[in-house]
Amino acid sequence: MIRYVRSVGAATGLFALALVTAAAAQDLNWFRGRFRGPDPRLPTANSFDGYFNFCRGMYYSNRREQGGQGWWTDYPAADVNFSIRLSELTKTRVSRTSDNEPNHLVVRLTDDELFRCPFIEMEDVGTAQFSDEEVQRLRDYLLKGGFLWVDDFWGSAAWDHWSAEIGRVLPPTDFPIEDVPCSDPVFRTQMTVEAVPQITNIQFWRSVGGSTTSERGADSQEAHFRAIRDRRGRIMVAMTHNTDVADSWEREGEELAFFRQFSPNGYAFGINVVLHAMTH
Repeated sequence: MIRYVRSVGAATGLFALALVTAAAAQDLNWFRGRFRGPDPRLPTANSFDGYFNFCRGMYYSNRREQGGQGWWTDYPAADVNFSIRLSELTKTRVSRTSDNEPNHLVVRLTDDELFRCPFIEMEDVGTAQFSDEEVQRLRDYLLKGGFLWVDDFWGSAAWDHWSAEIGRVLPPTDFPIEDVPCSDPVFRTQMTVEAVPQITNIQFWRSVGGSTTSERGADSQEAHFRAIRDRRGRIMVAMTHNTDVADSWEREGEELAFFRQFSPNGYAFGINVVLHAMTH
């Protein structure tokens, strides 16, 4: 699927990564249901030092999707692991804490810190519901040069929900959603990626014995890479639908077979998207 044009030998190693401790005393774990994960690492006055921060967007969920956990899906391991690989496989200087951990952040869409993140990522967006204030702030962020990547939402119901919600932010009459062909420059920012990888979460992969990667059966057989561009052609919103690219980062160290099948493809695709976002 991928033809490497630069050395990616570091991507074949497995690392036991320590998770970053919670930075916020406040409980902002919206719509957790029976799930309870770490509290978000919110920005502080010292969070931004001019290097790359993996910024994850926080949102409220008004519905559930099988296997989804709202904004915190794949958090924080995906954010930590991707930041490490980005620093290893590119010349990108990643922001670090005093303990030399990647300085990843969770950002509310209504906070001013959003505008200090040139790149934000969201998971399980087939459950997202934005307030009117969040709609306006996200629109301002994107039109001022920000970049949003949404990942890990499967099937037609999740797509319909998300496309309606992002349509409140960027009306489709002015900013239509388009399929991004594999000939687009984003597919070869650093590594030449020849197809959108369909990556399943590791629990599903184990449950089916690796026999399929379509989590919704016939309703999610094809992975899509779609985008919304500004009037000059810059991608503002990148959407990976019917695939869980971030799980190939989060779960890279859990099972060698899963790593070999998904992680090199997931990192190559992700690094291309992030480098494209940071240079366009």
